[in-house]
Order: sequence, then structure tokens, then C-alpha cells
Amino acid sequence: QVQLQESGGGSVQAGGSLRLSCAASGPTYSRTCLAWFRQAPGKDCEGVGVIHRDSSTTEYTDSVKGRFTISQDNAKNTLYLQMNNLKPEDTAMYFCAAVNSPLFCKSTMGPTDFVYWGQGTQVTVSS
Repeated sequence: QVQLQESGGGSVQAGGSLRLSCAASGPTYSRTCLAWFRQAPGKDCEGVGVIHRDSSTTEYTDSVKGRFTISQDNAKNTLYLQMNNLKPEDTAMYFCAAVNSPLFCKSTMGPTDFVYWGQGTQVTVSS
């Protein structure tokens, strides 16, 4: 059984940076595609980006391109989301998610495409 646990959220001023971490456990074959999602109050869950566990190929949603970077340390079973130049509209609960999808791991995948989820970590950006 895959388990995911996010950490690293907090409050920051606009223009600042945060790095989120997602510690994973469980069979690696069950988490070949990993993603970050976010959900702001009153809004739908939005995909931030994905990373393929084996190739480390990444894709991002347009609103975070050039500001956010997804990476991973497979030896530590940890996924990261480096967020730079944060904006108030980035305020949300951030979740990591995983699924066994070795042949298709795209930023167009939605929340229902992922099986395993963490509990989330809150990011608040003030202006």
C-alpha cells in the first residue's frame, strides 16, 4: 500500500519561495507517475505538474511554468516541489498524488487519474 506524506507548507510573502516535500512508501511500481495538485477554498482541485518516477520527465500547468520545479530523490523516496516567485493566487492546500502509469504521465491528468494521495500541506502567500 502506497502512503504519501507532504511537508514544508507555510506562510510567505509574495515573491518568496517554499519547498514542499512528499515522503512516499510502498511499492515503487504503484507510483510510477507522481503529481502535485492544489486546491484553493471554493475552487476545483488543480494539477500543478507531474514527474515520471523512472525518467524524471516533468510537465507543468501553464500558470506555474518557470516558477515551480518538481524533482525527486528516489533513494530517499521523496518528491519535491520547489516554488519560487510565489503569488497570492498560489495560496492553496497542496497535495502529492501517485498512480501506476509508466506509459502515460502527463500534466493533463486530473485528480481522478491518481489513486494514492497525501493529506496535504497548506501554502499561504500574502501580498
